[in-house]
Amino acid sequence: VQLRASGGGLVQAGGSLRLSCAASGRTFSRYAMGWFRQAPGKEREFVASISWSGGGTDYTDSVKGRFTISRDNAKNTVYPQMNSLKPEDTAVYYCAASTRWTIYEYEYEYWGQGTLVTVSS
Repeated sequence: VQLRASGGGLVQAGGSLRLSCAASGRTFSRYAMGWFRQAPGKEREFVASISWSGGGTDYTDSVKGRFTISRDNAKNTVYPQMNSLKPEDTAVYYCAASTRWTIYEYEYEYWGQGTLVTVSS
């Protein structure tokens, strides 16, 4: 599975961005999808995940109520909608695919290249 993340950019605090992760290769619906982020000087952390059909989602506490993850299996794409962005959301965001629906980075087998989100105060 090849993953390509896009949609990052510069946004003011309180604003919104929608990232995309397009997948090619093997059957997209066989993979749960996750998003992770890495802020400057910090380790990469889990942000959100969505199950194979999209019926299940999970979020880290800091983004609950602000971020919504969805997927369109017909388009082989997963979308995190990020609202009410805060400066602390500034990071490189990575999408990843796993045969398991999980929050654990080590269980993700395929990774996209990352897209930078910068939130100004």
